Amino acid sequence: MQKWIALMGRRDQPTDGVADYCAFLAKPLSTSGVGLEPMHVSWDSDGWLSAIYKLRRESKNWRGSTVLVQYTGMAWSRRGFPIGVMAVVRVLKHSHVRCIVVFHEYERQSGSGRWIDRIRGACQDRVIRGLYRAAAKAIFTVPLKSVAWLPAERAKAQFIPIGANVPERVNPRKPADASKTVVVFGVTGAPDMAPEVETIAASIRYAAEASPNLRLVLCGRGSSEAGKLIEPLLQGSGAQVIAKGVLEADEIANELESADVHLCVRGPITLQRGSALAGIACGAPIVGYRNGRVCPPLDEAGIQWAPLGDSEFLARNLVKVLGDRRIWNDLHQRNLRLQQNYFSWNRIAGQYLAALSQ
Repeated sequence: MQKWIALMGRRDQPTDGVADYCAFLAKPLSTSGVGLEPMHVSWDSDGWLSAIYKLRRESKNWRGSTVLVQYTGMAWSRRGFPIGVMAVVRVLKHSHVRCIVVFHEYERQSGSGRWIDRIRGACQDRVIRGLYRAAAKAIFTVPLKSVAWLPAERAKAQFIPIGANVPERVNPRKPADASKTVVVFGVTGAPDMAPEVETIAASIRYAAEASPNLRLVLCGRGSSEAGKLIEPLLQGSGAQVIAKGVLEADEIANELESADVHLCVRGPITLQRGSALAGIACGAPIVGYRNGRVCPPLDEAGIQWAPLGDSEFLARNLVKVLGDRRIWNDLHQRNLRLQQNYFSWNRIAGQYLAALSQ
């Protein structure tokens, strides 16, 4: 079996989306004769000098192998200055491995506009461009036309979408009509939790007027904390709030496949929004925000869109999907098709195999 290595920075807690991505990708690759071995550069616990020394020692045995370096700014720096990942790539090139960089972030992450944020952003831009130059192949999780800084000659750049970090449901259960369930998967932590909580509560309160016995299920990061804040805001509405906290991937898929609507309020839905892709993988109709034009293939998704920040429009869309079975079924079928055509892990693994065979 051919061996690839998925090289990651520090582990994220309590869940690690990049590690999950590598684990889901490894399964279909193995059926094609490729073993994807996950490995972390533990600079956060060992220190950079020790971590680089350990990597240099281990990578001597990787000569001729393919290493997929997984890039996000915070995986390679506590404060968002990911300079250390450049040292990692230099070690890999010195060891004569084929270095592939997977850009989970392809541009600087926005800050508050303080001087330190501007410096951090400039550092991230420099690192990202340096990684692209050093890579034998560069995998982007958004269409290449979205990456404005790419050079005109971009033969080594490849767009491969991410998949959901939950098991897909090929034949999801259709929810019963008697009572309706809205699922929210993941809520941003403090200090940005408050506006999301207010939007969720306002949407559910509005929907509860048309759907008696409405259930709101919160799961994933921030859900336990958000549930405590939302419950008093929904008193007297008749809606039930159930906060389940962080769940296993299979449990999250169970919640999504049995939901009437997956409500997404964490900013605009994009190809990098893993929580929305989880809903698509389970065939759940989605109500969420867009920011301007929706890029392919999300324009084919079963999403009832609202303009970014328009919470009233969002709430009206929620009522529309909950109340009209024809709309529900259309969105449901769209997401099932989109999952099979673009976001299944078998298809993603096939794209990796094709890209890295060149």
